[in-house]
Amino acid sequence: MFCYQCEQTVNCQGCQGKQGVCGKSDSVARLQDLLNEVAKGIAWLAENSAPNHTEVSRYLIDALFTTVTNVNFSESRMQELILAGADLRARFKPTTASAITGIDIPLSSDITQNVKTAESISITTRQEKYGATVAGLQEVVFYGLKGAAAYLHHARVLGVEDEEVYAKLRAILAFLAEEPDSVEKLLEQALATGELNFQAMELLDKANTTAYGNPEPTEVAVTPRHGKCILVSGHDLKDLNDLLEQTAGKGIDIYTHGEMLPALAYPELKKYPHLAGNYGGAWQDQQQEFAEFPGAILMTTNCIQKPTTYTERIFTTGLVAFDGVTHIGADKDFTPVIETALAADGFSETAPEKKILIGFGHNALEHAAAAVVEAVKSGAVKHFFLIGGCDGAKSGRNYYTELAEKVPQDSIILTLACGKYRFNKLNFGTVAGLPRLLDIGQCNDAYSAVQCALMLAQAFGCGVNELPLTLILSWYEQKAVAILLSLLFLGVKNIKLGPTLPAFVTPEALQVLVDTFNIAPTTTADADIADALK
Repeated sequence: MFCYQCEQTVNCQGCQGKQGVCGKSDSVARLQDLLNEVAKGIAWLAENSAPNHTEVSRYLIDALFTTVTNVNFSESRMQELILAGADLRARFKPTTASAITGIDIPLSSDITQNVKTAESISITTRQEKYGATVAGLQEVVFYGLKGAAAYLHHARVLGVEDEEVYAKLRAILAFLAEEPDSVEKLLEQALATGELNFQAMELLDKANTTAYGNPEPTEVAVTPRHGKCILVSGHDLKDLNDLLEQTAGKGIDIYTHGEMLPALAYPELKKYPHLAGNYGGAWQDQQQEFAEFPGAILMTTNCIQKPTTYTERIFTTGLVAFDGVTHIGADKDFTPVIETALAADGFSETAPEKKILIGFGHNALEHAAAAVVEAVKSGAVKHFFLIGGCDGAKSGRNYYTELAEKVPQDSIILTLACGKYRFNKLNFGTVAGLPRLLDIGQCNDAYSAVQCALMLAQAFGCGVNELPLTLILSWYEQKAVAILLSLLFLGVKNIKLGPTLPAFVTPEALQVLVDTFNIAPTTTADADIADALK
């Protein structure tokens, strides 16, 4: 195997051998490589055949999301998608001839044969053919598409789709299928992917708020209460809603975990009295936290890690999967989860209550706009720091805690995604009557952060880059790549990225980003704050 799509890849160079840092095996990694090529081939066929089908786009979205880091570790589930792709591509007759790997590569009903077939189509093959910079830029675009696919999947679950957005996804994926080697064209498509992802986040925002209302500032308990319990992790709000409906009146408390925390701010979700609060922190601590949780656990999306002592109490649904873990199918009958929770001990006592404040989506920020603008004009608030993104276990991430703690008292911190768990339980107080820490939501709620920035820019009659706003982001997987590309598409400059730079971005490619967008790696908290305020 060779994989360098996440921040924790070995020595910032690439995971090789029998197992990646994330825990996926060599065979799963190779099946993912094969699935990726099949998806590219199908996209190319769709673009060079008539007609284009929404069914194709739905398949591509599921295929790409499945290969995002920490989503699917199951050989059998990967094989199902590969064979579904084989059936799908057989329906197309291309109008033009082209040597596209994903069109002609043989696919077998035997997993072992597919693993062997995939040996010739890894990233290293393209590195040898085109060089590390071009292969890396191909991956930048592809990883951005993976991130956008995740958001499109969540929106589709709630019935929100857009064929124009789907057409862009197919077109960019078909572009990659031809293995382009032009740095200029790859950078153009990277920004096009950023536009696509911004539209995907907009669709998901529409889907979530239409179904569950606009998030509103909400105090959330982060301490447990006595009773039976289920922990829900991931990003899919509909799975949480379905579980809340099925557990109503059964004497089971539901807790969110990780990226599900923002769900507690949606009116149509927090109305359930048994939605008790949030338990634990970010995904990388789950093996310890899940082992200690005295109930059932439901994973709705990434990021799942290999279960330890709690294999019999954890369940997956949707695209997330791990061999040996019970999977809840498309019917979303959570009876096994509920029965496991009722059989488990539950929390033996209620802990002293501690709460945190969440729910500052763009709608809430729009309501607070007048107060925010006045605070800036009066000089009470001098700067905004967006500190957020994906968390991870790799050393160096305490930087974000130190950074948040050292931000001046006359500044407001915006945060989103699971990176906020580094500091979201700290007390930052208020400034000019406003909370100094504003939790915007999940990673996809970068859409709200952008809307907030645009709102401030309009109020002050300037561009986003002229605002007293500094973006200091942490990245881990491909959704973070997609969000970064969206920010670059929107023309946002001077972003600091850490804790380490992507292994797939070579020094040559990085220099292009530095020259064009002034992207820089994080350094120290003191130095980066000083740079932001100068």
